[in-house]
Amino acid sequence: MKTCLIIDLMHESITPLLKEISWEADYRPDITRAEIINIISRYEGLIVRSKTSIDREIIDRAEKLRWIGRAGAGLDQLDVEALEQRGIQVVNAPEGNRDALGEHALAILLTLLNKVHIADRDIRRGIWDREAMRGTELMGKAVGIIGYGHMGQAFARRLQGFGVDVLAYDKYKKDYGNEFAREASMKEVFEKTDILSLHVPLTEETHFMLSEAYLAKFKKNIYLLNTARGKNISLQTLVKALEQRKLKGAALDVLENEKISQLSEEQQKYFDQLIQSDKVVFTPHVGGWTFESYEKINRTLVTKIKNLN
Repeated sequence: MKTCLIIDLMHESITPLLKEISWEADYRPDITRAEIINIISRYEGLIVRSKTSIDREIIDRAEKLRWIGRAGAGLDQLDVEALEQRGIQVVNAPEGNRDALGEHALAILLTLLNKVHIADRDIRRGIWDREAMRGTELMGKAVGIIGYGHMGQAFARRLQGFGVDVLAYDKYKKDYGNEFAREASMKEVFEKTDILSLHVPLTEETHFMLSEAYLAKFKKNIYLLNTARGKNISLQTLVKALEQRKLKGAALDVLENEKISQLSEEQQKYFDQLIQSDKVVFTPHVGGWTFESYEKINRTLVTKIKNLN
């Protein structure tokens, strides 16, 4: 039987699902990078989440490797160029957690607009102040979605019924407008957006793409929703945009540095300002992290592995 190595925590269904398609899994979620380098030459398949960067050092040792399965959507932890040069196929599973992401994005956006995070905190402190908790309606707003792949479309689908104008921009697609969003130019997104939602991968192009100059192009002051990648916008830019009121608020599932106990001195300074702001809602990169998606990712991934050449 062919063997694959699993180096991250996975739902318990992964091993029997792989066995059904004649793959034996060596499940090693606690394995270290050094140990991976030591043993990777034995395996034809590798399944990862995001704990370990799969770079040339590992790829060069993976003599038998035919494929890598990413249990999730993003590929920024994989050296895709090196994998392509070696002819190693890559599959991921955005279909497995897109529903979870769409629901979570809507949840934290509504929390921000309706000040749910502040109201809950105040009531626990014995404060009952209805006027201070007056919220902002989603209805009638223009929601700009940057990146209209699985995640962007899942969020757009869940905006149906709220009476919003959903503008989708995707640089790498054509004729992608559908019943949930209409295709828009960046010029129109800059002009009309009230709420900006990011659904782009982390690449050289999107690294800190939301600069002060980029945000200044929006005609209105906007709300930001980021469930994509933290390094799409720096902590410093977030603080400055909130101070200058270019950002009316931010709902963030991701951060520039998510190891919040290991922030640089500069990052810590800006993070401290963000956590003191009532204009920000945080969650710890759990947008696609539900009990249901944990299993759905496995089924999606194994189906794609089965269909590989």
